[in-house]
Amino acid sequence: MPGLWIRHWLLVCCLLCGSAAQAATIILSGATDQAAISAFGAALAERRPADKVEFVPLQRLPVPAAIPDTARLILFGSEALDWRLSTHQGPPTLILRVSQEQARQRLGTTRPDNLSLLWSEPAPARQLRLAKLLLPHAKRIGVLHDRHSEFLIDELRPIAAELDLQIIAQDWPDTRDNRPLLSLLGRSDLLLGLNDSDLYNSQTAKSLLLTSYSQQRTLIGPNAGFVRAGSLASSYSDKADWLASLDQLLDQPPENWPSAGYPAYFKVLGNRQVARALAIEMAEDAQLTRQVAEGENP
Repeated sequence: MPGLWIRHWLLVCCLLCGSAAQAATIILSGATDQAAISAFGAALAERRPADKVEFVPLQRLPVPAAIPDTARLILFGSEALDWRLSTHQGPPTLILRVSQEQARQRLGTTRPDNLSLLWSEPAPARQLRLAKLLLPHAKRIGVLHDRHSEFLIDELRPIAAELDLQIIAQDWPDTRDNRPLLSLLGRSDLLLGLNDSDLYNSQTAKSLLLTSYSQQRTLIGPNAGFVRAGSLASSYSDKADWLASLDQLLDQPPENWPSAGYPAYFKVLGNRQVARALAIEMAEDAQLTRQVAEGENP
């Protein structure tokens, strides 16, 4: 019996040590929206009770090299990205609330080894599958861009080709001039909005939407906010989707994190008033989400 008791105690100790070894220190930080980030950290801590999850404002963080490599950093926004890029040293880091355009300005096409960038905009493949689902006869996908977002066209073309779609790109250097928009609408079946704040913003929204619909062309995207303003539909990731996506990544060793990508979880938001006006049949958002998700890579 004593020997059995000792073996049982050793087994318990091994299990406890193993649990401690798996626990991680997760630090969330950002320069703005600190109350929101703190609340997000509290929600993440609820999902990961074995880990130590804490929020530290960016101005109170030590230099990256002074943070233990065993920690996991989750940073929000372009200012936090700039801070992290000050040195190659430091713990594995997940970057959120940064667009491809913002990262391009800072990194070009390079991707630091210990950074994983999760883009803030909807995944192009999801947007294109959504477009094909809602307008199955549409083949020519019109895309406006400027000099800052032109590089995104190269990402769209192969994805579109796999779906038997064609990207029709149009430079729009001056949003006060609608002629490029009208030209593109005349050469395409629908408009796919890029997450380019120079082109899609509160000042351009009314003109974009009215001009598109006057030509009987729908606008997909560029985000959930534009759907509420009058575009047809968009995929997006809400707080619950980001939490689930991060939870999944944090279960993996950092060397398995992608250098860049999109959250694993998402939803679809549709504007049924616009759909009715354009005589487009639209399923419920949950069904659209499931249908778009069917095309995800396993």
